[in-house]
Amino acid sequence: MVDSAPVVVVTGANGLVGTAVCRALAQRSAQVRAVVRRAGSAPALDGVTEHVGDFADDALARAVTRGADAVITTVHPMGSSREVQARVGAEGTAQLARAARDAGVARLVHVSTAAVYDRSAGVGDIAEDGALLPEGSGAYADTKNAADAALAGVGGLTTVLVRPPAILGPGDTSVWNSLRPRAVRDGDRRANPAKTWPWVHVDDLAALLADVAAGAVATADDPERGPVAGGATPVLVAGEPATWRDYLGTVADALGVAPEWTDEPVWTGQLLTGRARGWGWAPRVGLDRALDELRRGLAPRP
Repeated sequence: MVDSAPVVVVTGANGLVGTAVCRALAQRSAQVRAVVRRAGSAPALDGVTEHVGDFADDALARAVTRGADAVITTVHPMGSSREVQARVGAEGTAQLARAARDAGVARLVHVSTAAVYDRSAGVGDIAEDGALLPEGSGAYADTKNAADAALAGVGGLTTVLVRPPAILGPGDTSVWNSLRPRAVRDGDRRANPAKTWPWVHVDDLAALLADVAAGAVATADDPERGPVAGGATPVLVAGEPATWRDYLGTVADALGVAPEWTDEPVWTGQLLTGRARGWGWAPRVGLDRALDELRRGLAPRP
C-alpha cells in the first residue's frame, strides 16, 4: 500500500476507459499523469496533469514514469491494421513497461481483453487459466495476446493483466455504445439470441484498475488473493450474465430496426470473476441500468 498520494501514469487518458480511470484515481486522491496525443484533451480533474505525446516514445516514457508508483495502459488501436495494432498495442506498451521498470515503478496495470480466450460453442465457463485463442484467430486477438506475452516478459514489475469483455458506457469512442450500434443501423443484425454476451460497465472496470494501481489491493503469493509480486497476473472482470438478446435486442429496438435471430451453435458459458472478487472488487452497475443508459444514448437527439 502506498502511504502518500500515489502517482499514477495513465495512457489513453482521453479515451472511454482512460477518462473513467482518471476520474476514479482522482476520487482516490491520486496524482495522475495523463498521457494523450492531443493537447487539451486530458480530463480536467483535480490532481490530473496532461502530458502530450506518444507513450511509446522513449523520452516521454522515461519522463512520465520517473517517480511514479504505477502505470495504467489503456491504449490499443482496435480496428486498425494488424501492423498498427502490433506496433502500438504490443511493442509500444512493452516499451513503456520497460521504461517503468527502469524508473522503479512498482506496478503496471494493463487493460487486456477477455477476447483472448477461446469462447467457441461447447466451451464452458471461463476462468483466468482458460484456453487462449491460437495465433491466426484475428488481428485483435493475436495482438492482444502478443501484448500480454510481451508484458509478462518484462521482469522487475508487478504486472496485472485486466481482461474485460464488452465495455459499456457513454462516449463517442465506445465500441459497444457507438460503433457496434452504427453497424446494426447499417444492417449487421444477425446473432443467436442465446449466445452469451459478457459485459462490464466502464465505471466498474475503472474502479478495479484504480484500486490495483493505487495499491489498495495488496500483492500475494496466491493470485486468488492479490497480484503476484514480480509476476504477470491475469484477472477477469464482468457484470451480471447477459445474452445477445439483451444487447442486440436493446440496440435494435432503440434504432427502430428488427434483429435477425439465428440458431447456430454458440458459446453459452460465463466469465468467472471469483479472482477479482477475491481482491475486493464487485460490479455496482446492473444490466438494467447499463442497457437503459445504452438506450438513452441511442435516442434521436433534438
